Amino acid sequence: MIGIDVGGANLKVVDEDGVHIHYCPLWRESNLAEILTQYRGADAAVVMSGELADGFFNKTEGIAYIVRAVQQTFPDALFYGTDGEFHTSACPELAAANWLASVDCLRRTYPDGMMLDIGSTTADIVPFAKFEELRGLTDTLRLQRGYLVYTGMLRTPVATLANSAVIGGVATPFSTEYFACSGDAHYVLGHITDAEYTSATPDGKEVSREACLRRLARTVCADLEEIGEAGAVAIAETFWNAQKTIVCDAVAKAAADAAPGSILVGGIGSPVFAPLVGGTDLTAAVGIPADALPAFAVKELAESRAQ
Repeated sequence: MIGIDVGGANLKVVDEDGVHIHYCPLWRESNLAEILTQYRGADAAVVMSGELADGFFNKTEGIAYIVRAVQQTFPDALFYGTDGEFHTSACPELAAANWLASVDCLRRTYPDGMMLDIGSTTADIVPFAKFEELRGLTDTLRLQRGYLVYTGMLRTPVATLANSAVIGGVATPFSTEYFACSGDAHYVLGHITDAEYTSATPDGKEVSREACLRRLARTVCADLEEIGEAGAVAIAETFWNAQKTIVCDAVAKAAADAAPGSILVGGIGSPVFAPLVGGTDLTAAVGIPADALPAFAVKELAESRAQ
């Protein structure tokens, strides 16, 4: 059995050899079906969130596309839905069910726990205690309840969370062009590695310290030579301070409401966020692949169901 998580930007697969992450943007002509062929021969359990990609007219079209692509290689694939059940064909319940699969898996070991899963694009912040009340929640409802915070480690535009930085002693407003992303800030600050910066860069250029600094400098309409490395790092730090405040405040609010016994942190942001929220990094402490938690979870759930 393999677990598959089809996101809007990344395809994540968990098998007996570990975690495999493929950059696979669904808003362009996608090679999703082609990538999946390399895993042929296994049974597959699948979750998704990529149906929201703006290449699709609506979620129904996106779900149908993903199901068809998966079934080309895995005709008997099981798809986990927001009803907490597995399905064998396209249906509305499949939309954005990856977070619930993670909760469904973790709650069996940590019934009084809470999850922070912060990946490339979003942060899922969900208490486990009232699982039945979580069934059927859409991303819109989760946004309203504070269970979904739309910021992540790679793809968040810098200017969406901060609007200025102090450069050379002067408060300098940001432009709102998509010049730099959270991946640039986190790379410069040492929070992520080359291998973890899996999404496309805003300018389509390479991932390197200098390239990230140059993209950050453009946030204030400058070349790197104009503001220097210190100026570009100040932009990264300003973004990071804003992001960690938003995420940590959301975790604190959810924890105040649910009083969890533990906070379990997954996603590529787990090493930096776990200490900030007093949580447990799932990879470091438990051996669960935090960078592909939903794919791991749906695999575990499907295997448990088969037994």
